[in-house]
Amino acid sequence: MPGPTLAEYEKARERVAEVADVTPMQTSRFLAEVLGSPVHLKCENLQRTGSFKLRGAYNRLAGLTDEEKARGVVAASAGNHAQGVAFAARQLGIKSTIFMPVGVPLPKLQATREYGADVILRGHTVDEPLRAAARFADETGAVLIHPFDHEDVVAGQGTLALEVFDQVPQVDTIIVPIGGGGLVSGIAGAIKQRARAEGRTVRVIGVQAANASAYTPSLERGEIVEITTTPTIADGIAVSRPGELNFTMVRDLVDEVITVSDDQIAYAVLVLLERAKQVVEPAGAVGVAAILSGQIPPSGDTVVLLSGGNIDPMMMERIISHGLSASERYLRLRIPLPDRPGQLARISSIVAEASANVVEVLHSRHNNKVQFSQVQLELHIETRGPEHAEAVLARLRDEGFDPQVDF
Repeated sequence: MPGPTLAEYEKARERVAEVADVTPMQTSRFLAEVLGSPVHLKCENLQRTGSFKLRGAYNRLAGLTDEEKARGVVAASAGNHAQGVAFAARQLGIKSTIFMPVGVPLPKLQATREYGADVILRGHTVDEPLRAAARFADETGAVLIHPFDHEDVVAGQGTLALEVFDQVPQVDTIIVPIGGGGLVSGIAGAIKQRARAEGRTVRVIGVQAANASAYTPSLERGEIVEITTTPTIADGIAVSRPGELNFTMVRDLVDEVITVSDDQIAYAVLVLLERAKQVVEPAGAVGVAAILSGQIPPSGDTVVLLSGGNIDPMMMERIISHGLSASERYLRLRIPLPDRPGQLARISSIVAEASANVVEVLHSRHNNKVQFSQVQLELHIETRGPEHAEAVLARLRDEGFDPQVDF
């Protein structure tokens, strides 16, 4: 079996316990009803530094020799890895330098600095800080800490699987977000060995964002494929190339890799906020998105890993709005109207009678998509969900209007 041995995972657990919390396991009746079998949420979004990354970073740094520690460490990240390395370095008395992109969200930048790292802003994508960090390591002798492609990092992340076994001994399936593959390979390696030692099997399902799914083509071709990622709200797992070690472990140990869209991820973030009272970043919510999208078959006790909760408040506001739209609880309508008095009042009355709430209105004559004798009404409406949204649309159509939903 590739990767760390079960003994190495256990050793990593002893190390990681020096700094990391044993995060809660929460049951979800709502998701259990959706899936048709028990669902448990492993709340790693409540971990110190806000994500699982602390585990792998600390295990890697704690395993450095005294000479390596004296040289300091360097890493590149737009968020969670940066905070994990900075925190671990502070705990171990190691100097850390972190390269971050210029546009990194302010809370992540501030947290990394507060953990004691020297932060250098470089470039506008994660690739540029990565190159800068590699040059810095070559020039200064600092140890480059890779975010996922190293056995010590994998072993550290795999400590989560050992906690899952303790908290849900009857676990049948575990659903894990995938970026570069450090987390899913660590969990798969640890949980498969632990299950085999107990004479049973546990299914591991990895989930990627559809706009940054490097593992799908790589697994199909049987070799690592580098892709060009497109923008995704799940920026924490937007990785263009799997790690070498991670790819081998995922290929051999992970049962299935699926993808979810940004709309599905936004809806999952909203469901977790409303139903589980958990603040989870988009990358950490992809497992829930997979359940909500109907891609996971019911199969006994299912654990979903919520891998992080570091989300910028401005991004949260946008995601909530997006999630409401994706769940058809927030409708954006375009309605052409005759250009005569009373039409807006009539529309408002119909919406109110349908028990929906108007949030925003834009009434415009200056639109080349309507006839000369018409105006266009843009209407933003709150509803209670898909059935209510369809009822509102039906009422408008029954009254002779032609509402077009703007997604």
